[in-house]
Amino acid sequence: MQNTLNEIAEKNSLTLQEFKPLSGGDINAVYVLKCTEGNFVVKLNDAAKFPAMFKAEAKGLQLLASSESFTIPKVLSTGEEKSKSYLLLENIPKGTKNAEFWPFFAENLAKLHRTTQNNFGLEHDNYIGSLKQVNGSEKTSADFYIQQRLKPQFALAKENGFSFQNIEQFYATLSAEIPNEPPSLIHGDLWNGNYLVSGKGKPVLIDPAVAFSSREMDLAMMQLFGGFPEEVFSVYNEIYALDNGWERRIPLFQLYYVLVHLNIFGRGYLPQVQTILHSFG
Repeated sequence: MQNTLNEIAEKNSLTLQEFKPLSGGDINAVYVLKCTEGNFVVKLNDAAKFPAMFKAEAKGLQLLASSESFTIPKVLSTGEEKSKSYLLLENIPKGTKNAEFWPFFAENLAKLHRTTQNNFGLEHDNYIGSLKQVNGSEKTSADFYIQQRLKPQFALAKENGFSFQNIEQFYATLSAEIPNEPPSLIHGDLWNGNYLVSGKGKPVLIDPAVAFSSREMDLAMMQLFGGFPEEVFSVYNEIYALDNGWERRIPLFQLYYVLVHLNIFGRGYLPQVQTILHSFG
């Protein structure tokens, strides 16, 4: 690893002094590079197993940054070295939450979600965890969620040996439930492990799975594993009012993320998928 990191540093005109591993999940190895020029973060994974993952992530980070909402690590470069793909990022020193952290989080999330375009989707596909995420263009929020989010995951679940009944009826119900709001730029994987606290006490977003989609997807993911106080949602709703029934739709939008976990981690997530289908069936 020392040689690989040295060569990545040299490619980017940096002089590596030492490196320290960070937690990076199952897919990526993550290191802080301490260089003569300063500190940087590099993410590594298998170039053959996850082709173009970091190129897509770099585009996602740059798109989030263009919304001028949250603090986003600057992308310095992407490339390949010794069968490894890498993403070199600005290192943002970590701090602790201040009293305004969560209201500021809500304010920036609303600003992010007000970033829009004509159609739902994205000009390129990307990843959600270790799975490909398809971002084809659709005209409505419901069509995007069904065609580009749920159908690919249900198809993969079938390949993995899981079967579900009355899916077409579920889609019909879903189409009537989802409000037809304009497309919102969303983080796309906004669980509590994908934000940091900067040295100034401000929220920083990392590891996106961006698209122009329903903004309720971010709010649903934020509540799937917890870690976000009620204050965030109440302040958000004051700034950018949600359509009636948004709380009822939380499990509906969580379904995509639960299916992703089912397809990555297996049968343990099956009861949760079945419960959501039954609730909206």
